[in-house]
Amino acid sequence: MDEQRTPVTVHLYCRVEVLVTDPAAVTGQAVADLRAADLDWCAEEDDLETAVEDLRSDVVAALAGVVDISRLSDGVPGVEFRGGRCWAEQGPARDPFGAEER
Repeated sequence: MDEQRTPVTVHLYCRVEVLVTDPAAVTGQAVADLRAADLDWCAEEDDLETAVEDLRSDVVAALAGVVDISRLSDGVPGVEFRGGRCWAEQGPARDPFGAEER
C-alpha cells in the first residue's frame, strides 16, 4: 500500500460527557488559567475581577474554559492539531450537528 504524502484536513466531531465531582476545583483551575493568561484587560469588555466572579459562579463556563481539545490528538503520530471549538452545556444531550448541518 502506498503511503499518502500530502497532508489531509480531517474534521473530528466529538461529544464528551463528564461528571463534575468538584465544581470548586474546576472553577479554581479556570480562575488560575485566567489570571495566568496574558490578556490586555483594557481591550476587554470587563475587568479581571469581574471575569473571575463570572467563572466562579458558572461551572459550565469554567469547564469549557479549561478543557484543552488540542490534546485530543497527543501521541498520535503524523497528526498536527490545527484548531477547533469546545463548548459546554448543562442539561440533556442534544445533537449540535443536526441534519441541516450535514
